Amino acid sequence: MADELLKLRGEIDRLDAEILERLAARARCAQRVGEVKRGPLYRPEREAQVLRNIAARNPGPLSDEAVQRIFREIMSWCLGLEQPLRVAHLGPRGTFTEEAAGKHFGGSPALQPMATIDEVFHAVEAGAVQYGVVPVENSTEGAVSRSLDLLLSGNVSVCGEVSLRIRQNLMTRAGSMAGVKRIYSHSQSLGQCADWLANHAQGIERLPVSSNAEAARLASEDPEAAAIAGERAAQLYELPVLFANIEDDPNNTTRFLIIGQHDAGVSGKDKTSLICSAPNRPGAVFGLLQPFADKGVSMTKLESRPSRTGLWEYVFYVDIEGHRESPAVAEALNALVDRAAFVKVLGSYPVAAI
Repeated sequence: MADELLKLRGEIDRLDAEILERLAARARCAQRVGEVKRGPLYRPEREAQVLRNIAARNPGPLSDEAVQRIFREIMSWCLGLEQPLRVAHLGPRGTFTEEAAGKHFGGSPALQPMATIDEVFHAVEAGAVQYGVVPVENSTEGAVSRSLDLLLSGNVSVCGEVSLRIRQNLMTRAGSMAGVKRIYSHSQSLGQCADWLANHAQGIERLPVSSNAEAARLASEDPEAAAIAGERAAQLYELPVLFANIEDDPNNTTRFLIIGQHDAGVSGKDKTSLICSAPNRPGAVFGLLQPFADKGVSMTKLESRPSRTGLWEYVFYVDIEGHRESPAVAEALNALVDRAAFVKVLGSYPVAAI
């Protein structure tokens, strides 16, 4: 009996040790999974480096952009196998923002259209999506004010940018301009086509709406209406294009920012975006710019906006070349903090590769 008890005790000890080892292994596995979750698998800087290297080594006959887009899709689907992404954009389907999201992320992520730019920011801040795509400026019409205001007040980081050539089309079921009584479009698009509208749509009511795709949806339900929107919206809502490429500027381009909860690492060709304000004293604005000049940091954008905190008080939106971790940029930012009344670094990210 004593021998059996000893054997039983030994078996219990062995099982206890095995169970403890399994629990320890499970804990180590959970720790590794936690590390992956804490560090995003989507790394904009790595993808930008790959796309630049591909363009540099492309012998043809395909164009650099065509080859980059192929590899963009390969990287997108590989990433999707590891970590499916959810990306919010201004909707409904068929907007230029949706097109920009597809250009930047490829076809793998689940794109989620939002009714307003505000909702895109809120979805990112709440963790409902990992990333959002918002328009920030157009080469013809300038800044998208709502995006700038939300960058100031919101709790997001900028981790990428994408530029999209904008081709505007007038689409309608009316058959001709004689049957068009009203034209729907986003206010930016109406501005981008102002000369064309003045020459071809005199006297026709122009109605700004939340997006070009919404304009196309409304026109699809109204035989006396037309919309100014992209080709994708015309396809989705089965609207005949009456006039194509009606934008006034043949190089009409919109820049979009990718927002998330992290910025990007160093890619070798980067940009940093920030917001700052000057104290109310003579020469204060010059003092904001001086650190960048002293450290040899090139500024690519400087734009002012009302701060909404007091009458005639302004904040400045600044883009500079270089990553916030590079020595020159880091020193310039530190000097700026000492001089400015307010500084908010939105993030560092790769310059758009395609």
